[in-house]
Formats: sequence, C-alpha cells, structure tokens
Amino acid sequence: MTLREVLHAHIPTLNQESTLRDAIDKMDIYQFPALVIVDDNAKPTHVITEGDIGRAVQVRDSLTKIQSDLAKQYASANPTVSSPDQEINDALHTMLQSGLTVLPVVEEDRLIGMVMRMDLMHALLVDAATLK
Repeated sequence: MTLREVLHAHIPTLNQESTLRDAIDKMDIYQFPALVIVDDNAKPTHVITEGDIGRAVQVRDSLTKIQSDLAKQYASANPTVSSPDQEINDALHTMLQSGLTVLPVVEEDRLIGMVMRMDLMHALLVDAATLK
C-alpha cells in the first residue's frame, strides 16, 4: 500500500505571509496537529506543529505578543517530504526515526497531501487484518 492510498488530499495550508494566529486558527478549525507552509508554486517550504507553537510561547512567554509574527519564523524549514508512491511501511519508519508527526506528500515538487503517523499505523493494521 502506498501513501497515495492513505494521504489527506484536501488539507489546509499556510502561505509565506501567514501569521502564527493564522496557523492556530487553521489547526483548530481543521483539527490538524501541523500545517504545511507552501510557496506560490505549492512547494512545501516549512512545517509548523502544535509543538513548535508551544515552544515559541514558552520562549516568548506570551502567545498574544507573538500572534502576528510570521508562522514560518517558528516552523521547521526544508521539511522532509515523500513521494505518493512510497510504501506506507517505509514512510512510517522514516517518520519514527526522524520524530516526525506529519509528512507532506509531493509530486513534481508540488504538495498533493499529507499523512500523519497515526494514519500510517492504522493503514498497516487494517492491511494486515485483510491478509488474514
């Protein structure tokens, strides 16, 4: 089974000018623990997670003071990405080894979706159950 079969294709994204407030609002509305920041060509440039925001608040001591800062300022640049044709088992191992909770999926350098660790774990268990 490949990532193409399990990815979330309709995901919220942020652009280069999105603020931390924008990120929090979208995470809340869409219930995603992380968001991909893309450039004008839909190429992923950063990933921001709930953990990134939490660490920023700890350092800066006030969420309200940093809400207008650019989200990419607190995000991980040059995120690890994967091909939609990668096997889910391989992608899960990559995520576990790297400590990633989300993995953007790209085709021809354009974001086409995202998978979460739990998506891959669930898919592996469902796949294993169907083989019995």
